[in-house]
Amino acid sequence: MNAVNAADTSFIIFSTALVMLMTPGLALFYGGMVRRKNVLSITIHSYAAMAIVSIQWVVIGYSLCFGKDFAGFIGGFQFLGLQGVGFLPNANYAATIPQSLFMLFQLMFAIITPAIISGAIAERMKFFAFSVFILLWSLIVYDPITHWVWGAGGWLRNLGVLDFAGGNVVEISSGISALVAAIVIGRRKKLKTITPHNIPMTMLGAGILWFGWFGFNAGSALAINGVALNAFITTNTSAAAGIIAWSICEIASRGKVTSLGIASGMVAGLVAITPGAGFVSPMASLIIGGIGGALCFYCVTIVKQRLGYDDSLDAFGCHGIGGIWGGIATGIFASKAINSAGANGLMYGNIKLVGIQLIAVVSTIAYAAIMTFIILKVMGKFMSLRVTSEEEMDGLDVSLHGEEAYGGIDI
Repeated sequence: MNAVNAADTSFIIFSTALVMLMTPGLALFYGGMVRRKNVLSITIHSYAAMAIVSIQWVVIGYSLCFGKDFAGFIGGFQFLGLQGVGFLPNANYAATIPQSLFMLFQLMFAIITPAIISGAIAERMKFFAFSVFILLWSLIVYDPITHWVWGAGGWLRNLGVLDFAGGNVVEISSGISALVAAIVIGRRKKLKTITPHNIPMTMLGAGILWFGWFGFNAGSALAINGVALNAFITTNTSAAAGIIAWSICEIASRGKVTSLGIASGMVAGLVAITPGAGFVSPMASLIIGGIGGALCFYCVTIVKQRLGYDDSLDAFGCHGIGGIWGGIATGIFASKAINSAGANGLMYGNIKLVGIQLIAVVSTIAYAAIMTFIILKVMGKFMSLRVTSEEEMDGLDVSLHGEEAYGGIDI
């Protein structure tokens, strides 16, 4: 029988707290980028995810993700209501920490993923509709994809996919779903006049995200070991490379480096390294973060304008594009010398891993896009998804929640 390791347990408790802090950090990150009349609305979305997903996870979500496999697609009801989830480790997932701690660590991933989607529909989706959406999305989209990739018996896990900390599970699924939601809900009114109201708030949120991401990636080693330390190093390196690449792109296109660009480049670098953090070297992470920053810059500043969709806070541009690149890059740069539990990638003579990673990326994109579209369209038959024109003009803080962030008149 596997025994609980005190050092590993302490490390994952700390990592869990770090990942939990990322969702309030996301609320600040998003909050500064909307108009002041909508800052409370976008903030509440993140906290709603914390409440709704926490209950869903305890009741059924954890079991659907990590319970006994059903056809490689979904977990069963083995852990319904956390039955049997206690202090003893589950060797299928983490042999040296309590299963209840593994459950709690994974909960923090389940919380922040739908919260990311809120950035795409900011300033125009009804709060009740968003609350119903994240519950349904967690059950129908997040839980199955998580089982595919990380669950014992999941078909992508059996295929040999490498996703260290959630490139498919968190980043691609949320980013693609964000794009679909933005298109279904529609563009904001007077879009060309909209500017961020408090960039220092966004910068603070970005710093909290960077800090929390160390728990997100290093903690995904599920033990305090060399893989965790490598993930810590690659996470920081990729974030820095993303900032530099985004800044170079800004200089080339606009002649200036902006604070919002630094925050966006940081997120792009962090997203890009997430699937490979524990499988690639620090030098590889520099390349991954740099290319990720440039790709996300191009998507946010050029592709979005040309195609005309209103991904309000660039959830797709940073998380979707960064996650897709990161998944492919893992197939290129992964090395068994870094993590013996992984695989060698293209750079080490194994082109097959790139193909496996592409299968995971494409299947995640297709499933998340199709199911998100269906969820929103079905919901639209029973309730209004979007606020009225008057509510949008007045601001969602007052019209939906009856409060103001700062007081005074907003324009």
